Amino acid sequence: MRALRVVGLHEDGKSIVCEDPASRTRFLLPADERLRAAARGDITRLGQIEIELESQMRPREIQARIRAGESVEQVASSAGVTVQRVERFAYPVLLERSRTAELAQRAHPVREDGPDVQTLGEVVAHSFGQRGHDYSQATWDSWRGDDGKWVVVLSWKAGRSDNRAHWAFAPGAHGGTVQALDENAEVLLNPNAYRAPRTVRALEPGKDAVVQPTLDSVPDEPVAKVIDAPIAEPEEDAEPPLPADEPDEVAEPAPRAKGKKNHPIVPSWEDVLLGVRSQRG
Repeated sequence: MRALRVVGLHEDGKSIVCEDPASRTRFLLPADERLRAAARGDITRLGQIEIELESQMRPREIQARIRAGESVEQVASSAGVTVQRVERFAYPVLLERSRTAELAQRAHPVREDGPDVQTLGEVVAHSFGQRGHDYSQATWDSWRGDDGKWVVVLSWKAGRSDNRAHWAFAPGAHGGTVQALDENAEVLLNPNAYRAPRTVRALEPGKDAVVQPTLDSVPDEPVAKVIDAPIAEPEEDAEPPLPADEPDEVAEPAPRAKGKKNHPIVPSWEDVLLGVRSQRG
């Protein structure tokens, strides 16, 4: 890299004349904001100017979006600049978000009868212990909403699911207060309300409950259904049924002879089994 020396101001009053001492070649250097910032040694201003020239998004807007919860990568993609250039302006805002998340953990959850004696961090740590979650793997963050109020978020992983809980944080005396913004936040604030999964599920109001099957309650074999049906009474004059195994040839029974007083003659069991008619008169 060749070193140039400053000759003076150009006649237009907007450029600096520089010269190569070796070749005597002269160059014009625009006397713009970047040159003035470089002359002052203002590196931060140089970075701001570069972003303003390469993107429509100004540094103040970048910081506002970071403060609203966006990541450095998201802002860099939207602005069309490198991550390193966005980090220059995002760094102080990220510190602000981290500090606010720490303060929110020392705030007191709002109950029906007023602020809790315990802090948000203490209540959540106790709730995690009851559920068997690893509190050390959870991460805290915060951002400022459109209404200017801070929102604190807790992120953790349980099994294969990613979970989040949000609270509204109001800084104030004795650490400030927090209020739950979603169901996960409400559950974490009430660890004593935790119950193990049940197998009984209530239906709509006014209906009975049904038992949900579990792996332990499924029978090994299907259970047969029992159907109640009336049993027919036997007829008084019904003939006894023939045996299952009948002879190949069965003689046709003769017309039934009537006995005395018009009572039919009842065949004996020998006649039934042998398939012959009794000779008894």
